[in-house]
Amino acid sequence: MQILRFESDSHRIYSGCDFDGKTAAVIQGDIFSEFTVTGNRKIVHQFLTPVVPGAILCIGLNYRLHAKETGLDLPRYPVLFMKNPGAAAAHLDKIRIPSCCSKAPEIDYEAELGVIIKTAAKNVSEEEALDHVLGYTCANDVSARRWQMHAGGNQWIRGKSFDTFCPFGPWIATPDEIPDPDALDIECVLNGETMQKSNTGDMIFSVARIISYLSESTTLLPGTLILTGTPSGVGFTRKPPVYLKPGDVLETRIEHIGGLKNEVGSEE
Repeated sequence: MQILRFESDSHRIYSGCDFDGKTAAVIQGDIFSEFTVTGNRKIVHQFLTPVVPGAILCIGLNYRLHAKETGLDLPRYPVLFMKNPGAAAAHLDKIRIPSCCSKAPEIDYEAELGVIIKTAAKNVSEEEALDHVLGYTCANDVSARRWQMHAGGNQWIRGKSFDTFCPFGPWIATPDEIPDPDALDIECVLNGETMQKSNTGDMIFSVARIISYLSESTTLLPGTLILTGTPSGVGFTRKPPVYLKPGDVLETRIEHIGGLKNEVGSEE
């Protein structure tokens, strides 16, 4: 099942599934516990983020080839940082280049597999970790590299938390749609050109390992969004570097899930 959240043509917000390109079947109930799919279909006027995340936890340097292209050693443990939940953006929303970055934007793309937590997880083993997953989604960890490297006190959060810097969607693919989250083709396409092309099999830490690690003495609440890292091919490692600019079209595609599409604009 592919679960989306959307605004209808009557400006009401619904959760739904079975999107046919124009309408979706309305879901009644709580997608984190019990729900039913109704026969009522509504026009999808605007995509919203599939969930409203209470927390966005991100793993850095989790692809072997990405660590290699940055010149950094492979981490012994998952590298954790966070994004402000206010950075969340939906499929077809614009990624806005912040006005405070206008002199040297250096805005980069990072295609990632997103994981949505369904039930509270604390001190879970790797064997039981995936039982706490609602589903998987396409995400992009948009990053202001100059702010990330130089303006955050050696922490990455500031340069990754600007508004619209965490687009994810268009929907959540439930676990029955995903044979193995650690064996999915993933790519990032910028203006029709493939910039990142890999497979989650290159991840250093599996999805189950990440969830288990993050849950150590820490409760992961329902609706938590986990970004699992990006593969090689990011903009700042290219020669010359490739950064996002207004008018660009950014697409994140993941096997068995679909495609997330966002145009780039400027903050008004």
